[in-house]
Amino acid sequence: MTIRITDITSDEAVAYSQLNENQLKHIYEPEEGLFIAESINVIKRAMDSGYIAESFLIEDNLLEKAKEITEAHPDVKIYTADKEVISKLTGYPMTRGVLAAMKRQHQQDYRELLSGADHIAVLSGIENPTNVGAIFRSAAALGIDAVLVSPDSCDPLYRRSIRVSMGTVFQVPWTVIPGIDWTKGLFADLKEDGYVTIATAISEDARSLDETGDIWKQKCAVFFGTEGDGLSEEVINKCDHKVMIPMEKGVDSLNVAASSAVIFWEMKRSLRICSTYDHNKYWSR
Repeated sequence: MTIRITDITSDEAVAYSQLNENQLKHIYEPEEGLFIAESINVIKRAMDSGYIAESFLIEDNLLEKAKEITEAHPDVKIYTADKEVISKLTGYPMTRGVLAAMKRQHQQDYRELLSGADHIAVLSGIENPTNVGAIFRSAAALGIDAVLVSPDSCDPLYRRSIRVSMGTVFQVPWTVIPGIDWTKGLFADLKEDGYVTIATAISEDARSLDETGDIWKQKCAVFFGTEGDGLSEEVINKCDHKVMIPMEKGVDSLNVAASSAVIFWEMKRSLRICSTYDHNKYWSR
């Protein structure tokens, strides 16, 4: 069914214009809520990963182009509007002109993700959605098996996180670690499953990244901390190793998203030259 929208106060446009990220997330409690995905390619990646669209919002002149997703899901409502109306609905000009209100999935238990995963990233208190999205994009591109997200980090399904990740949040398995004291259970489970834990930290006793090749031969969980203060002392002290990226010109650190890309690359580079490692598992994807 196709419905044309001409007014930003329309009831049909509520999910796109009148609810913030947190309201969307909790709109159907106790059931799972909604999130907004943008662009045909991102929406397609979400659907290919099992997410279900509740509705589409499409710019008039992009209806034909969007048939790839709308005709594959004929039962989903389609709202259409001209470019100016959609810009008012979303709060900014849309260059891609296609959105979908999508249903969230039940969060998987993180222990299930540990099974069969060799290298995982743990995001601790990372609040910026741009950084979260960029980390997911690097994780997907460089073959990280899973991402675990602390409860005080930004939701990977926030609109900007999804957009920056180019939809890779739907390709890398991830879940949120539950509980206020989330580190206690996580470290115990990682140890039981045979993981080596690695803190990314600026510390005198941290190993330089270019001297860590032997670490990556094992099952690894790499922890990344907040944009300002980095990892907490509690997390750093619980980890088996500390790793830092060597810097020059008096610069002490990189943005956390940039750091993750460098570390993921070094991890995979080290494994690629290790004769005992099945590099086809990662590099033939």
